[in-house]
Amino acid sequence: MDFFRPDIYKQSIYNIDFLELKRHGIKCLLFDLDNTLVPIDVVMPDKKLLDFFLYLEDLGFKVIILSNASKKRVQPFKEKCNVDSSFYSRKPFKKKYLKILEIYPFKDTEIACIGDQLLTDILGANRMGFTSILVNPISSKEKISTKMNRVFERFVYRRLKKRGLLEKGVYYE
Repeated sequence: MDFFRPDIYKQSIYNIDFLELKRHGIKCLLFDLDNTLVPIDVVMPDKKLLDFFLYLEDLGFKVIILSNASKKRVQPFKEKCNVDSSFYSRKPFKKKYLKILEIYPFKDTEIACIGDQLLTDILGANRMGFTSILVNPISSKEKISTKMNRVFERFVYRRLKKRGLLEKGVYYE
C-alpha cells in the first residue's frame, strides 16, 4: 500500500509550496493534465494556468506535462504554456518516466510528479522514486477509463485510511 501513498497531498496545484520543493532540491515538475491542471473538457489553458507556468519558470523549474491522453489533447497545452510534454504516457508504467530521465539531466530525487489519481500518477511516481504529490480532481467529469480506476482507487483510499496513512481532505506536506 505504500506505493499508493503520496509524499505530499494538497487541495490543488495552487496550494503546493513550490519554494519549499525548490529548497528540497526539486528541479523538474511532471504534471498530469486532465483533472490536475484543467477539467477534461477544457481544450486550452486559461490566463491563470499560463501565469502559473510562468511563475514556475521564473522559479527555475523544468515543467513537463505527462499525460495518458492523446497528442491532440496535450499539444495545445504544450504550445500555449511553452512546456515540454509526453502524451500516451501509460502511467503508471515506467517507460515514459525512464525516457524523461534519459532526455533530461535530472536525478530521481530532483523530480516531482503532480496528479489527481493514486493508481496512475502517484503509483507511477513512487515506483520511480520521484516525489509524489496528490491533488484533488478539479472536476467530477471523467473519461470512462478514469471512472473505472476510481472504483479501485476508493478501495485503496479505504485501506490507506484504515492504516492511518492517507485520508481524503486531510492535506499534508
